[in-house]
Amino acid sequence: MRRVLWCVWLLLPATAWAEIPPGALELQQTIHQVIEKAEPSVACVLVSRSGKYAELNEVPSPAIPGKLGGFNPIRHMRLADGVQLALVKRLDLADPEAVPDSFGSGVVLDATGLILTNYHVIEKATKIYVRLPGDSKGSYADIIGADSRADLAVLRVITPLTLKPITFGDGTRVRKGDWIVSLANLLGTGFRDGSPSASWGIISNIRRRGPGPTDEVKRTKPLTQYATLLQTDARLNFGCSGGAILNLNGELIGLSTSLAALTGGETAGGYAIPMSPNTRKIIDVLKQGQEVEYGFLGVSVQPDDKPVGGGILVRDVSPGTPAARAGIRGGDYITAIDGAPMREHDDLFLHIATALAGNESKITLRGGRTVSVRLVKASHSEPFIAANRPRPVHGITVDYLSTIPGDGAIESGVLIREIVPGSDADRKMGKKAANTRLVVVSVDGIAVNTPAEFYRAAQGKSRLTLDVADTDRDSATPREKVTLP
Repeated sequence: MRRVLWCVWLLLPATAWAEIPPGALELQQTIHQVIEKAEPSVACVLVSRSGKYAELNEVPSPAIPGKLGGFNPIRHMRLADGVQLALVKRLDLADPEAVPDSFGSGVVLDATGLILTNYHVIEKATKIYVRLPGDSKGSYADIIGADSRADLAVLRVITPLTLKPITFGDGTRVRKGDWIVSLANLLGTGFRDGSPSASWGIISNIRRRGPGPTDEVKRTKPLTQYATLLQTDARLNFGCSGGAILNLNGELIGLSTSLAALTGGETAGGYAIPMSPNTRKIIDVLKQGQEVEYGFLGVSVQPDDKPVGGGILVRDVSPGTPAARAGIRGGDYITAIDGAPMREHDDLFLHIATALAGNESKITLRGGRTVSVRLVKASHSEPFIAANRPRPVHGITVDYLSTIPGDGAIESGVLIREIVPGSDADRKMGKKAANTRLVVVSVDGIAVNTPAEFYRAAQGKSRLTLDVADTDRDSATPREKVTLP
């Protein structure tokens, strides 16, 4: 009813304003308060994908992923000719008249300079500039952490700014019909002054799927394919990705995602990634500059099976996986994970993925039996950026053994992910590692089954003896001892 009154009020002539229904005035005042509270925390994210920065020796740092650096036009203008001056002006995203290759929105996470946006906004960026409302203040930014599967990225501004963090709400508590306010830079309207545009509407639906494949065999499909999105009747155009979807308390309940940017065409209404505990957990990992390591249980399910009494039918369990070690068998029904009821197979894979590798989850089976599992890492080849990667140990970095593609048995140990050229490990194992997959089973006699255990066992040691196995050879083949250096 209030929405009807509000729409009618919009159509009234000025002479009738004195007769505006009280409910419409209250809603208007509330929207004003929401905008005033959140607007300082909503940024315009300007992105260049130009390769021309190389001509000015302004390329991103190859040593640190995501370190794009700033851009100082003054140092390029002293000896520049007319052609180069035009190039410098075009590449300087800090110039309000410079038109970026693409643009989006973002929200301030904390006062230290962290900005949250969508991965697809900053994908393949060579320079990023963040502009906030008020006197066109802004800064170039580096990418601290980004994950394409969650479509989330965290930036850090290079120049210190006075920032107001957004207030978070709980995106899992929204209902159809809840009022929302959107603040975003639709169609790039804020790239000159940083001022986001406001729109309003309601939550049209919850648990919506984004575009993309639905093949459950693909463990790498985007999280939006697990029916996580909020849907709103507020239209979100290009540039709205990374904007704020706010409840009437001014709290961030969703990060808007423009399907126009994902599908290449305009769509009615809009979608948002809900600020759920799972999403917050992923954001926390990205804030640390770390890779998001999605959880893997090791079960296959029957998607079309909807048993009486609920639960998800386990069709098969892969040997050596957390599910197998916990005693889960084909024919079992998983009814809950960490207390969350399992109604569809999407629920299971979403909860396992976002519980993240290395964490313990409680799996409830039909009949009331509950087992605890320590999740390993799901294999995927989707792009990500992690500025804070583990340092190599004598030239070795490792990963979960479960990241090896395929459905074979998962042995104990950690997979050698990379051997740094010219390192101690390269001199001892480089030729063999080039032709096979090597697994470290123990460090100085201490068994290691996760990367954290490996780095902990090797910490501070100048000399190590590794038990190394070859995954391409028979498991009965004796392990080789390798001493480093």
